[in-house]
Amino acid sequence: QVQLVESGGGLVQAGGSLRLSCVVSGVTFSINDMGWYRQAPGNQRELVADINGVGSTNYSDSVKGRFTISRDNGKKMVTLEMNSLKPEDTAVYYCKAVVKKGALWSPQDYWGQGTQVTISS
Repeated sequence: QVQLVESGGGLVQAGGSLRLSCVVSGVTFSINDMGWYRQAPGNQRELVADINGVGSTNYSDSVKGRFTISRDNGKKMVTLEMNSLKPEDTAVYYCKAVVKKGALWSPQDYWGQGTQVTISS
């Protein structure tokens, strides 16, 4: 059973920083893209940043220059460093990993349970 466990959310003031981490557990053959998404109340879930297996990254325009995504393949971990946080960054943040459970398996999306990030003004 593949599971994603997130940590690091919380409440900070505007201008502050937070670090989110997500670890993939269970049997995996390979982990392709890993990423962070967020969903604010009344909004659709949106991509924040993702990173592929060779470290190429992609960011939403709203977080470019403030957030940094990285991964540790040995630990099956993806991290999101968030700086210069704004009240509009407030949302539930979800980790996603595209996982192959075996050489002949198709890649599947797995999601974490979400972690709340709240930025006060």
